Amino acid sequence: MPGELPADAHDTNASPVPTGPAAERGPRERILDATTALLAEGGREAVSTRAVGAAAGVQAPTIYRLFGDKQGLFDAVAAEGFRAYLDSKTAREPLADPVDDLRAGWDLHIGFGLANPALYQLMCEPRPGAVPPAAAAGAEILAAHIRRIAEAGRLRIGEERATHLVRAAGTGAALTLIAMPEERRDLDLSLDAREAVIAAITTEAPVLADPGPVGAAVALRAALPRATALTDLERALLREWLDRIAGTAEPR
Repeated sequence: MPGELPADAHDTNASPVPTGPAAERGPRERILDATTALLAEGGREAVSTRAVGAAAGVQAPTIYRLFGDKQGLFDAVAAEGFRAYLDSKTAREPLADPVDDLRAGWDLHIGFGLANPALYQLMCEPRPGAVPPAAAAGAEILAAHIRRIAEAGRLRIGEERATHLVRAAGTGAALTLIAMPEERRDLDLSLDAREAVIAAITTEAPVLADPGPVGAAVALRAALPRATALTDLERALLREWLDRIAGTAEPR
């Protein structure tokens, strides 16, 4: 309303608005940049409203207005971190061998965590009942890797279980390495974990060469969306049958 002070005017302890190139970025971007830098330098403990305001050249009410509270600020920083990570994953061309492509994605994941430990831990913080959109997008990318392996006939278990196993192993490996002193960090742990989980979910040769029904069901289940000769109802029924054969159906 006319005559009202802007929210920033109620805080007398903030730094002046920056000048030069930094001024070209809006307050939201400057706050996110400042928080990310503080996280990288000193972890969560280094992030305070006062520190963020001083680094971004804004007053505390601006932070509250844009992000609600400190958790909201952390959530926004995590979302930006996920977005940068996803951009790096989707920018590369997929490898011809889907299992090698999964290996490359694993290595990229671990590398991102080690290069951005504080941000990675923030991104992986358990939030029961809440999945950030960018995190869901990351899960979709991993699921697409698993789907390619299944379509090649090299997935030995159901797609959903395979996806959960890779996520659990990859996140665990990254957090374990982050917790180690850098001079004692054993990167072979990541390679061993990667190969162990790949061995658990894939086969060297297409499982269709094996007459067993489970492998055939997994491969056919992966290709089912392309079965355009079937109606939606028929595909749904066949999907249920294949899930039951593959052992991935939900118990009744």
